[in-house]
Amino acid sequence: MGRDTLHLIDKTRRDPWVPAAGGRELMVSMYYPAATGGRAAAYMTVDEARLLLKGVKLDKKFKAEQLSGVRVNARVGSRPIGGKHPLVVLSPGFTLNRATLTTLAEELASKGYVVALVDHAYESFGTTFPGGRTLTCVACETIEKAPSDAAEKKLLGRAAAGRGADISFVVDELTHAAGHSPSWKHWKMIDRNRIGAAGHSLGGNAAAAVMAADRRIRAGANLDGTFFAPVPPSGLGKRPFLMLGTKAQHSPDSTDASWPLAWQRLDGWKRWLTVADAGHFTFIDLPILGGQAGMTDPSAPLSGKRSGEITTTYVGAFFDQHLRGKHQPLLNGPSTANPEVAFQNPSRPAPEHTRA
Repeated sequence: MGRDTLHLIDKTRRDPWVPAAGGRELMVSMYYPAATGGRAAAYMTVDEARLLLKGVKLDKKFKAEQLSGVRVNARVGSRPIGGKHPLVVLSPGFTLNRATLTTLAEELASKGYVVALVDHAYESFGTTFPGGRTLTCVACETIEKAPSDAAEKKLLGRAAAGRGADISFVVDELTHAAGHSPSWKHWKMIDRNRIGAAGHSLGGNAAAAVMAADRRIRAGANLDGTFFAPVPPSGLGKRPFLMLGTKAQHSPDSTDASWPLAWQRLDGWKRWLTVADAGHFTFIDLPILGGQAGMTDPSAPLSGKRSGEITTTYVGAFFDQHLRGKHQPLLNGPSTANPEVAFQNPSRPAPEHTRA
């Protein structure tokens, strides 16, 4: 598969965290089906790795060069294969670099998808932009200073909605929408009628937020993210949505009441899946890389290998069914091959005042 990197600026919107910076900046990694060839792609920059390791308190265990030097499958400069392909836009968790969703992006690209993996300026521990700039998490500082829990949740809701607007802008730039010149040289390989969005944590909330605002997004998935920006009472226009989370935090009787409310409001095909022995990072690269280094989080004992398999299998099946029209029996109910995954179907209504 191939990978290109894009630097996009939405000049119609000021950055919400640093208005003086001007237009909203995004870094986007484009993964696409390709022939062999090209040079090896980097996992992330050394600066990004250093700031991420420090942010997740692993800087004493691993060197930045170890993380930045992780081998990936994608190659820079590979020639794309022919045909039209569905597009999936991925948004990472709040504070996390887009590279933490590389496993999912590469798996989708290997199945024939074009994947746009997005970093949102000032919302990660560190993201390197052109010109030698590595922007840090100004949004974290802003939210940490919120005077109350309610104010913090409101800011996170605005952040999720802002990311939804980011995703719409990326789709504009990649599909030659009205008024936009294509920002990617291989834009013609994207099928504009088959577009999905998914993300981890706040990025998962953003997938729902963009579906509420943009009819072009035909399917969405939230990987363990609180719905700080709620699903609208009117639903998502009967479009399909997948909620995939931890058993501990996102079962129907867990503390995050935003999931029962979202479930009640989703008006199309929907699945609510929970994963036993999983943690918040189960759905990204960190436990996979930790497992390869012989490290497991005692609070989330699911192995890194299984974490990656479950995430890519279920998210891949979801998009195969709803963007490619390939029926996936895996999504019909529990599977002996995946005993950790439970299908939830709560029937009691969620309280309408709940927004957390």
